[in-house]
Order: sequence, then C-alpha cells, then structure tokens
Amino acid sequence: MTQNTSLSYRDAGVDIDAGDALVERIKPLAKKTLRDGVLGGIGGFGALFEVPKRYKEPVLVSGTDGVGTKLRLAFDLNRHDTVGQDLVAMSVNDILVLGAESLFFLDYFACGKLDVDTAAAVVGGIAKGCELAGCALIGGETAEMPGMYPAGEYDLAGFAVGVVEKSKAIDGKASIVPGDVVLGLASSGAHSNGYSLVRKIIERSNPDMNAKFDGERTLADVVMAPTRIYVKQVLATMEKVTIKGMAHITGGGLLENVPRVLPENTVAELEKAAWPRPKLFDWMQAEGNVAENEMHRVFNCGIGLVIVVAAADAEAAMAELTAQGEAVYRIGQILARQGDEAQTRVI
Repeated sequence: MTQNTSLSYRDAGVDIDAGDALVERIKPLAKKTLRDGVLGGIGGFGALFEVPKRYKEPVLVSGTDGVGTKLRLAFDLNRHDTVGQDLVAMSVNDILVLGAESLFFLDYFACGKLDVDTAAAVVGGIAKGCELAGCALIGGETAEMPGMYPAGEYDLAGFAVGVVEKSKAIDGKASIVPGDVVLGLASSGAHSNGYSLVRKIIERSNPDMNAKFDGERTLADVVMAPTRIYVKQVLATMEKVTIKGMAHITGGGLLENVPRVLPENTVAELEKAAWPRPKLFDWMQAEGNVAENEMHRVFNCGIGLVIVVAAADAEAAMAELTAQGEAVYRIGQILARQGDEAQTRVI
C-alpha cells in the first residue's frame, strides 16, 4: 500500500457496517425490556426516562460494575450468552439492597474487532437480565478499538439506575438490632465473584470441563451459570414484610459484605449447617486446598443475598420469598458486638 492509497476506517480496523448490523440485532432485544417511563428508543445520543408518577419523594439509586475475570472463562469455553445476565445482576442486585426498583440499564461493550454474533449473544444475555429485573435496556455503547484487545476478547461494564421512595429506603445501620434474624437466599453458583481463584483451581486440577459434574450439568455449565437476579421477588416481599437490611454477596464473600449493612455494635452469626453448600464450592475447596475462612471471604458459598428481619417477621418473610420462587434459609442471628470482634462470623 502506497502513501497515496486512500485509507478508510475499515482499513484502520473499525467496521462501521458491523456496528450498524449489531444495532439492528439489538433493537428487538431492547424492545422486549421496555417499561413505563421510557421516552425514547435505542440509537439516540442519550436516553430519556421519566420517573414513575406513583413516587411522591423519589430518590434515585445508581450502581455500576463489570463481570470480572469470569469473562476469561467465557472466551476459553466460547460461551457468551450468560455473561450479559451477570453484568446486569451485579448492578441491579446492588441497588436492590437499598430497597430500589430498577428503572433502566446501560451497557458498555469494548473489543478489538467486532464479531456481530458474539456481541449479539452478549447483549441477548443483558436483555434477559433486564427482563428478570424489570428494568429497561435503554442504551449503551459498542466500542471497536483495534490494537486494544486480543482477537476474540472483549470487556463489559454496566450501569443501572433505580428509584426508591425516600421514606422506604432501606438502611440496615439505622434499624438492625440484636435479636434480629438473618435469612439467606440461594445463589445460582459462584455468580461473578472470585473467578481469579476459580480459574487458578481449574488450571491446577485440569478437569474435563464438558464432563457431567452436577446431575446433568457439566462443570462448564456450573461455572458459567449466570448470577441470580433477586429484584422482583424481593420487591414483592417488601410489600408485605418489613426488611431491615440486605447485603448482596459479591467480592468479599459473606465475611466482608454482611458487615456493610450492620450497625457497629452488632455481629451477624451465621450457621454454615443452616443451608446446603452447592457441589461447586466443595469441589473448589478440595481441589484448591482452600481454607474454610478463605472460602467465606471470597465466595458466596451458596448464599447470594442476605436479608435481615425482625424475629417476629421471619416466618412471614420466608413464606413470601418462597412463594416468589426463592430458596430461602434461616441462616443466623444478630448479636451484640463484644469489643472489636469481626462483625460476621460463620460457625
């Protein structure tokens, strides 16, 4: 190619036509997530959303996150249809703990060279996650950046906005007291946390990822299972039972996430025999020779969302959550803190 040859954006590695094709693939997926409040569709410079009029003193709640190194397994296993749900879950579950209803979601997909089929599979997972959360996929950004990412790889980030009535915002630090009950909602697996350790364990044990592992599911199925989204089920429960505090069990596991919602003078004592630990966690602990405390400090160990309620409300909360389709366990209690002891312990 001579210096006088006319160059195009495609010659530089960016395919505008592929980007346009992806937008057309995304539009019907986004349309399925539309809800009250959306004032515009995909494709504008910005997205318009009107806060539902039923809120008297609306407070906006926002959250942002990625999928982390679980993406490395998605590349290695060529499985791209579930990480989008992981992306949504990380943000909508986070804002849920404040009592917020999810309103809308924006995604950011970056790659070196755009593969329309792969990107469409990822966005399909994002749209499914939005449907599960009851929020609208209202916009996003697809960035094709030659030279920035290895072939076949991409990165994801997401941003959720929700709303809660000011008087109903949940602040565990202001309401949780000794004697309250701790409930745990079952996770769907490791969700999207601790995957640097997950990958290290897989590297060490070198298992057959396609062999049957848990019933009919392969190990690949289990490690790539998308994060459970608790939004609709918990919001429905909040209509009938007072929830004092919630913790989304993400990076830091049970030991570091539960204290985030506790008053400084309290401790959450959790009984590990109170809930079944999925086979994946037992396998990882054995194959990686991971200490028990480290397991609870890194992984959710089978509990994806922790809920604190008054003892008098525990049975009603469990009944309602079960009716909403959740596997719920009474996993512990709130005690008075002695000195500077750790605020969460698993016994």
